[in-house]
Amino acid sequence: MSDTKEKNLNPLAIFAGFIPWIVFAIVASRLAADGVAWSALLAAAIGVVFIVYNRRTGGPTQMDIYSVVLFGVIAVVGFIGDHAVDDWLYQWGRPLVGVILGLTLLATSPVRPFTAEYAKRSTPREFWDSPLFRRINLVLSAAWGVVITLIGVSSVLVTVFDAHPTGTDSAHLVDFFLNWAIPIVLIVWMVHFTNSYPDRARDRYLAGQAAV
Repeated sequence: MSDTKEKNLNPLAIFAGFIPWIVFAIVASRLAADGVAWSALLAAAIGVVFIVYNRRTGGPTQMDIYSVVLFGVIAVVGFIGDHAVDDWLYQWGRPLVGVILGLTLLATSPVRPFTAEYAKRSTPREFWDSPLFRRINLVLSAAWGVVITLIGVSSVLVTVFDAHPTGTDSAHLVDFFLNWAIPIVLIVWMVHFTNSYPDRARDRYLAGQAAV
């Protein structure tokens, strides 16, 4: 059976892995400094739920483990720290989680691409060790890592510029651009890339096989 019969990866499957991170970002931004620890605890709890659920469907994913570990640490630090710690977590820790996640995904993509865990759920085992399967998931994992890092950096810049919104002033516009416009554009592009890249990779693979 040919390598070219592998199925494309569903971006919605990957999106599920980011749910704890999305929940943390939204809840922490609404509760402000005093709520970062509670937001992290909620995100870690969601990660635990995913780990328990995924044990029945092939085992926990890297994203599940990253969620529990990182948000568990943030929750502990937030609960035992004073107001200054809470303020730092809100101003810097909250946006830095995206940078940490993105760099982690990027660093692990050559040896353990996280998208492969989702792709294996819809791809027959006989293809898991194929060069095409490994190549597709290396590129997709690295691309997601870069995008998540850029989103995290964009969020950090909001703190650097002290641009948390207070109305319709310039700070509000900077926050909208960095915290909403850029992330939305990047995620939309990444979803498109996740859908389209496997087909392009297979076409190049077939062309290479035909040329041999």
